[in-house]
Amino acid sequence: MTSTIKDVAAHAGFSIATVSRAINAPHTVNPVTLAKVREAIQALKFHPSPLGRQLRGERTRLIGIVLPTLANPVFAECLQGIDELAAEQGFRLMLMTTQYDEQRERHAIETLRAQRVEGLILTVADADTHPLLDELDADGPLYVLMHNDTKRRPSVSVDNHRAASDGVRMLIAHGHRRILMLAGTLAASDRARQRHAGYTHAMQQAGLTPAPALEIDFNADELAPEVLAHLTDVQQSPTALFCSNDLLAMVVMRGLRGARMRVPQDVSILGFDGLSMGELLAPALASIGTPNREIGRAAWQKLMARIVGEYADAPLALTLPHTLREGGTIAAIANTPLARAGQAPHASRESDGALLP
Repeated sequence: MTSTIKDVAAHAGFSIATVSRAINAPHTVNPVTLAKVREAIQALKFHPSPLGRQLRGERTRLIGIVLPTLANPVFAECLQGIDELAAEQGFRLMLMTTQYDEQRERHAIETLRAQRVEGLILTVADADTHPLLDELDADGPLYVLMHNDTKRRPSVSVDNHRAASDGVRMLIAHGHRRILMLAGTLAASDRARQRHAGYTHAMQQAGLTPAPALEIDFNADELAPEVLAHLTDVQQSPTALFCSNDLLAMVVMRGLRGARMRVPQDVSILGFDGLSMGELLAPALASIGTPNREIGRAAWQKLMARIVGEYADAPLALTLPHTLREGGTIAAIANTPLARAGQAPHASRESDGALLP
């Protein structure tokens, strides 16, 4: 009796779709999975139809991109880096966004798999515990995470914990002791959680008491009245705010300006991302810089290396350096060495992880 692809799938313990990809596009399948499918094919003496392979086996040269949003220029900058290399190498991109929603992440990935993408570049809510990534590890297609700071998965990012710690130490060096972190919903972003952990570490290292992050809707373009009331309450207001991304920092600056609070005279603000548009503000936004375009390019290069089988000996995670940009939104508290010296904001510099003066 002639074996069918259904028989091969049952013998190998994978879906028919996975066996089909192993036959028609083996470069998109996890090597372990591919080996098991080939063992099943050999054991069952299965012979794929040459005509079927010809019809189905042509490479799509299509790469799927899954991003939380394009409203945040961070992801647009990453996409630019990807697109530059994709165009050079004759690939097409298919983009889907998730609005930081895990159900939309699943829908996006399943949609792209159905389109027979040869690989995925994606940013997800939680890289370490995402069950769909476990499915991709087993079933394919091959993928690389972008901005997700994890050692368990193929990824390109900065060290979010260390970067946040460096930024908060910069605020502390300027004399700030009441520092509050503002973030989007922590459950929707492992980056925000890692940055809050970095904030907590820097505060504790300086003998200060960290506060829980003040969580704000990622998609909000203005501060809720209760949030603004908290930030402007003279009895408890912080002297410095660490915002988990630059877009949020800009929203905060506009809200405080509407409440007649001055930045940095009344409150200092530090962002995270290093967006170039932040330097166009008055005052220019101080920020922890991430090399977003380079992260996109590096994610593409890592994915291409995985697809052609050059990835085996490379580390799973690639960490790129962050920078500190001391813009005009940070002022030194009176009676600190920096204030007495009259230190002015200066150009960004690459962080080496050492404590700032």
